[in-house]
Amino acid sequence: MTIQTDAPNASSQLAPTDDIRPEKRSTAAIVLEAAWDLHTRELAVTRETVAEVTGLNLTTVDDRIKFLHEQGRIRRVLRGHYEPVTVHPPARPMSKTILPDGIVMLEIGDMVMHLTPREDRTLASLQVGVSQEMQLIADRHQTNVVMSEMALEIRALKRQLAAMRAERNGRDQMDLAV
Repeated sequence: MTIQTDAPNASSQLAPTDDIRPEKRSTAAIVLEAAWDLHTRELAVTRETVAEVTGLNLTTVDDRIKFLHEQGRIRRVLRGHYEPVTVHPPARPMSKTILPDGIVMLEIGDMVMHLTPREDRTLASLQVGVSQEMQLIADRHQTNVVMSEMALEIRALKRQLAAMRAERNGRDQMDLAV
């Protein structure tokens, strides 16, 4: 296994000068960075807050948000509210093998770990929370779908009831007139 370090070497360091300019970044990169900053502080990511944080005008922010949304880098949560999209690297192949002596061999990509039975049980108990969380997310999504469908049906029934009441009131008015 190779370990990479980010330690700078002497040849890559800049010599001190009076003419050091900040790195030129695209407005899309600036808007995306602002969105991440706001999101990690649990603040609303809106066109106004991004414009305020970046100093860019609203037209530029709107254009860059639209561009980032089309690229799949930002998603719309509510009307006018956005959040950055986390992009993970592709999943690596995984396998788990239980050897005859009870040792568990866990392979993830090129990495191989040998776990004792106790370590395997501990890892399994840690993963149970993730499994339950995924089930909770799926259940919540299904509940939201059902609730949306029910809300639509209730609206339709209310309109139907209002129409029936109006029709009944119209007939009652006609009976009174006779």
